[in-house]
Amino acid sequence: MQPIELLWIDDEVDLLRPHIFFLSQKGYVVHEAHSGQDALELMKTNTFDAVLLDENMPGMTGLEVLDAIKQQAPSLPVIMITKSEEENIMEEAIGAKIADYLIKPVNPNQILLALKKNLESSKLVTEKTINSYQQSFQQLNGLLSQAQTLEDWAALYQKIIYWELELDNIDSKELQEIFHYQKTEANLSFSRFIEKNYPSLLHEDGADVFSHQAFKRLVIPQINQGAPTLLLMIDNLRYDQFKSILPKISTHYSLEHEQTYYSILPTATQYARNAFFSGLLPVDMEKQHPQWWKNDTDEGGKNLFENEFLMAQLKRLGLDIACDYTKINRPNEASKYLDALKADAASGLRVVVYNFVDMISHAKTEMEVIKELASTDKAYRSLTKSWFENTMLLDIIKTAQQKGYRLIVTTDHGTINVEQPAKIIGDRETSTNIRYKTGRRLKTEDKHVFMVENPKSIGLPTINMSSSFAFAKNNYYLIYPSRYHHFVNYFRNTYQHGGISLEEICIPFAVFSPK
Repeated sequence: MQPIELLWIDDEVDLLRPHIFFLSQKGYVVHEAHSGQDALELMKTNTFDAVLLDENMPGMTGLEVLDAIKQQAPSLPVIMITKSEEENIMEEAIGAKIADYLIKPVNPNQILLALKKNLESSKLVTEKTINSYQQSFQQLNGLLSQAQTLEDWAALYQKIIYWELELDNIDSKELQEIFHYQKTEANLSFSRFIEKNYPSLLHEDGADVFSHQAFKRLVIPQINQGAPTLLLMIDNLRYDQFKSILPKISTHYSLEHEQTYYSILPTATQYARNAFFSGLLPVDMEKQHPQWWKNDTDEGGKNLFENEFLMAQLKRLGLDIACDYTKINRPNEASKYLDALKADAASGLRVVVYNFVDMISHAKTEMEVIKELASTDKAYRSLTKSWFENTMLLDIIKTAQQKGYRLIVTTDHGTINVEQPAKIIGDRETSTNIRYKTGRRLKTEDKHVFMVENPKSIGLPTINMSSSFAFAKNNYYLIYPSRYHHFVNYFRNTYQHGGISLEEICIPFAVFSPK
């Protein structure tokens, strides 16, 4: 292992022999410079891992040396050491992106701590994270074997997400493989739980909140508090993606409450989002509002009447509130909405459906460049975070905060990266989604497919008397025998939704108050 090379710049560096000896005993190699000019000359022919810089020196001041170092080596960590506690000097140094700031007199342990924090923190964090995950591995397995309710599964999924985010920055292929295996086992067990219990969970009036119950049970209590509210539904937003954008939201809003609610099956927009806004299961949407509901095989858009569904639900609930609904699909629509939000007085309930994350998942199927950019869940989170930080949606959130709106952030369903094909047979009128199928004479021998012969038992309409539904479990995807290998390769490692997985079903609902 290469020793860590330090450059200590101080006009009185000869007086620092005890400090230098201490650091050398800890494995550091310390090079000395009595002035800024000497230091810059040394940097032309030597490479250093960090710089210790005195602020008050004759000739070039510490701040002048700092500026010259940053021009020559922008990423080189510089720890400034000074007798001065003047605020303007601290601010200038911090503005120049120093790594740390120490006030004289300093003892060797202070310097050692600053060096470890800036040079070895990644290594120390990695070691601590690996040890912590190894200790938690058995705990997660225990929770997995004991999960008996949806609440248990949601709690387990939250812990899985926590460790997934913690392990993002750990360069350990072996650990990543262990985690992937554990997450896959969790999804396999969760799929079996849903297959066994979904009909009863869906129809019992318990604590679990599904898509068709979410507006009444989660949104209405927030509206009843009287403050103007912005309900933001970011389509197809997984819980891990929500966690990745949460810090940016939190610069403008304080998180009041966060919980999980559950997408109905199929975990697809036309079912889950329509159920959210209508307050009805799909079988009841078809019955009560046939003019707005469309089945998979019907022509035309399947989510064209969300506003109508929402207004009908408000009327059914006896709520006389000012409610505005907007769906944003393009940047110019976001810009137009932002202008209106700035101009209007804050009041009532504003509902915004923001379609973008879903576009990423569809684009990954169709575009090689997106496949490269979102090749893993980690990359998919990073792409979502980058989009969010640079999108006009963040401007909408900022403006809502300035206008005094409370904020609700949620989604309609999640998505999963599919890896394993499952063969299924159906007629020509069978639906095309590869995480679920509906149609006549559906057949499969794959144990990773949940077959429902009576759709009405899970709140779904039947296209004809012999219609059934098939749902892919875990990370499987449904492929017909015709051109099987072509479509297996085409869809493998793409983000899909409609089936049964923790990622698709367990989704976020968060309430914020403006800072």
